[in-house]
Amino acid sequence: MAARCPYFAVEESSRGIRSGESPAAALRRILATPGAHQAPCCYDALGARLVERAGFPIGFMGGFCVSAARLGLPDVGLISYGEMVDQGRLINEAVSIPVIGDGDNGYGNSMNIKRTIKGYINAGFAGIMLEDQVAPKACGHTEGRKVISREEAVMHIKAAVDARKESGSDIVIVARTDSRQAISHDEALWRVKAFADAGADVLFIDALASVEEMKAFCAVAPEVPKMANMLEGGGKTPILSPAELEEIGFRLVVYPLSLVGVSMRAMQDALVAIKDGGVPPPSVLPSFQEIKDTLGFNRYYKEEKQYQVDK
Repeated sequence: MAARCPYFAVEESSRGIRSGESPAAALRRILATPGAHQAPCCYDALGARLVERAGFPIGFMGGFCVSAARLGLPDVGLISYGEMVDQGRLINEAVSIPVIGDGDNGYGNSMNIKRTIKGYINAGFAGIMLEDQVAPKACGHTEGRKVISREEAVMHIKAAVDARKESGSDIVIVARTDSRQAISHDEALWRVKAFADAGADVLFIDALASVEEMKAFCAVAPEVPKMANMLEGGGKTPILSPAELEEIGFRLVVYPLSLVGVSMRAMQDALVAIKDGGVPPPSVLPSFQEIKDTLGFNRYYKEEKQYQVDK
């Protein structure tokens, strides 16, 4: 699969996508190195750019935060395949690090999943996460979640693997199960083992409730990388440091709420300041120059000069 082409020319970096390297190849390279690699969840191109500038090697487009930012609605299956693909394309054009996209439950049956895989590949994603919830899906760590049957869940992963082969792609398939809450911990362990056997590249059990459960998960299919979800602010899974997660056996760590949460609070505070007749203080408001640097104005102007014509 061809390398992704972000808006600005790729700067060589051992942490990002190298010249001529596909996004998925970059993600696989990073996951093959030691450590529990952190991937903060972003919801738009600006957030993805900030993740990259902060030095994180991987980005993650989370469905919760995209639904919140794009629709102003909860993550309960209201956002569509087309909206997620469109948001992902813009995010991937903005950065030169591999980004994993939340594919929810694939937006339908196995044939829908094949279309979803191919759409996410074309949008430039390095990986896609697929879950085994029924439709309409529910947000993770919430009550009342239901999952499809074992057989159908495994078939969905097989369909995803087939779509990858048909596309000539190496996109990373992150297989998620929500059966820990919907059924039992033992059921979740059975499913992730079956997902690994079906060809999934990374495994994820949502809402593990203890360190002991996390260790049991990492003992399943030990050759396949495991993902941890550090749900900030009151989820069911213990919040651990990357070093602690690496020791347990995790290779990928996502943080779903940090960026959208602090953005909400910052916007609320800014609106209060404006309503009171002022503006946000310098301690929380970047200077105009800092904003321009983040957005790439100087880089744009420098590159633009190469094409100026004397009149």
